[in-house]
Amino acid sequence: MSTEWDAATYDRISDPQVRWGAAVLDRLPLKGDERVLDAGCGSGRVTALLLERLPRGSVVALDVSEQMVEQARRNLGRDRRVELVRADLTVRPLPITGTVDAVFSNAAFHWISDHDVLFGNLAAVMRPGARLAAQCGGEGNIASVVRAVSEAGEEWGDTVTFAGVDETRRRLEGSGFRDVQVWLHDEPTRFEPGATFETFLSTVVLRAHTAEMPVQRRGAFVHDVASRLPQPVIDYIRLNIIARRGP
Repeated sequence: MSTEWDAATYDRISDPQVRWGAAVLDRLPLKGDERVLDAGCGSGRVTALLLERLPRGSVVALDVSEQMVEQARRNLGRDRRVELVRADLTVRPLPITGTVDAVFSNAAFHWISDHDVLFGNLAAVMRPGARLAAQCGGEGNIASVVRAVSEAGEEWGDTVTFAGVDETRRRLEGSGFRDVQVWLHDEPTRFEPGATFETFLSTVVLRAHTAEMPVQRRGAFVHDVASRLPQPVIDYIRLNIIARRGP
């Protein structure tokens, strides 16, 4: 699957992700002087919220997409508290100098196939006692869209990882995390019907599918999927993670 995104469009339509990210940030205790890794920073809209919590701290904003990193650079300007890094979270070692005091991640981990490597890599750059607060798509996520894609004649494939609670807890503990809390919650998200909904589907949910299609077929495919959903609603299920790096 391509690691690239239409970052400008994502930045414009990512209000749901910003809303989720703000809630996850509320779970991350910060004094304001920490160094925090934003693991999968996207276009930087939620990174900006994180920076508000760190008046004396700094952020390592990491994403695998070159376009996302460049959009984040535009959004975050010349803020000297931000270090932008383009990297894959499953590549060992992560290209981060030193350690971080916390890791934050929003709507990113489900794009990664190997969560054992992911959590091991995060643990390797966290100081002992550092906190992790994250959220991503979880088990059962967007089931109606997966079904609609199948009905439209396409295979969903293995483009995303919607992990469950027990397996995620095991992986975290196996990577050296303690005080692990993992849970799922429903987050049905409604959109304006028509072009607004189809743009979101194309840019985010069906990105891996449309990237493999001829350009002239993409619009018809996305419209077909949207028309098979009973409402312009995506049945998101979020996997929530809170943990502490062990000694």
